[in-house]
Amino acid sequence: MKVMEIVWPATGLYFGPAAVLAYRQWGRPQSPRWRERHRIPPRRSRHAITIIETLHCATHCVLGAIIATLVTFGFSLELFGKRLWPEFIGDYVAAVVVGLAFRYFTGADTGGRRAWAAMRRFLRGDLLSVSVFELALLGWLALMELMVFHETLLPSSPVFWLIVQIGLIMGFFAAWPPTLWLIRHGAKAELLSPPR
Repeated sequence: MKVMEIVWPATGLYFGPAAVLAYRQWGRPQSPRWRERHRIPPRRSRHAITIIETLHCATHCVLGAIIATLVTFGFSLELFGKRLWPEFIGDYVAAVVVGLAFRYFTGADTGGRRAWAAMRRFLRGDLLSVSVFELALLGWLALMELMVFHETLLPSSPVFWLIVQIGLIMGFFAAWPPTLWLIRHGAKAELLSPPR
């Protein structure tokens, strides 16, 4: 499975059936099997490209949130008497690391240049969207824990995951405008070219 194919199952974790519809509309026609049968995939609108690229950045954040939750609660990490802060730090750092890994494994460069090229592409094309997504997600989680529940929500609770799911959806919509801005300003020019 190619690295970018994880976008669709990760999107399903928070968008549910809407992710299935998006995959059928935009993801499946890009698959090698579909192109083998139908040759040329249908042309995607700029609107669809923006949604897909926002989903790519969102996947970094989804995987970052899962990793940070497992590490924070698995090792009972606390900072200033709360698990919220190490989870936030871990969430953002993990999202950035996952984004760098995606860029590294999808890059065409070889050797030491591959790591530098991945870092440049991530900083230029993904960091802003990931940061805005994380700001919305983490702001929502902080609001819920500090102002609504007044206690640490545990991953063993369905309420915890419902709140994370809502935060991920909010993060997606928050990251959409910066992603569109990056596309319009050429930071993601490779997206506008037809797939090979």
